[in-house]
Amino acid sequence: MIKLYHGSVNIVEQPIFGQGKIYNDYGLGFYCTEDIDMAKEWAVTDTQDGYANCYELDLTDLSILDLNHEGYTILHWLSVLLANRRFDAPSALALEAKEYLFEHFSVNFDDYDLIKGYRADDSYFSFAQDFVNGTISYRQLGNAMKLGKLGQQIVLKSEAAFLSIRHIGYEVARKEEWYIRKTNRDKTARREYFDNEKNRRMKGDIYITHILDEEMMPDDPRLR
Repeated sequence: MIKLYHGSVNIVEQPIFGQGKIYNDYGLGFYCTEDIDMAKEWAVTDTQDGYANCYELDLTDLSILDLNHEGYTILHWLSVLLANRRFDAPSALALEAKEYLFEHFSVNFDDYDLIKGYRADDSYFSFAQDFVNGTISYRQLGNAMKLGKLGQQIVLKSEAAFLSIRHIGYEVARKEEWYIRKTNRDKTARREYFDNEKNRRMKGDIYITHILDEEMMPDDPRLR
């Protein structure tokens, strides 16, 4: 049993299987976090207060895809993101990279009840785009995903998962406090990215061109 939070402008007592946006990070599902502060940031807009809905989730018999597990690389996470988010391929390199990741790093994420992994807010999605476009290295992408302390999200994908969650309350999130926190987190990530990562190439850095040219596979130790 774990405790989860879902940020929304509404009180969501019973999440409904099959509802939601199909172009979210991991496709259609109910997106949660184990961090109540993060849920409050997700809940508000610049004009509206929100709620951090609190739940208990019974994990018994549920299958979990943990994209942070040592068996996966950040390229597996990226392949899931590419499969679900609207992602332009403005160059031949980006298109080739997208096809290569689908072929060699794809994950059958629909086979699982839950998915756990990074959340690609606007800044973090742009970091992923920079990698696919060849602007930053694999190391820089990994570092960038830790900027701003974004944290992890847990997504309910199956009907079995929806039947295993129970609403136990909520906390109000005021826009005056939490919208500022959300925008500051994004600004911090972008600032640290440009200050510390982008254009800071290091000897031995691996770029998407290296991965393609050398046909690197998921078991390549350089990707760990």
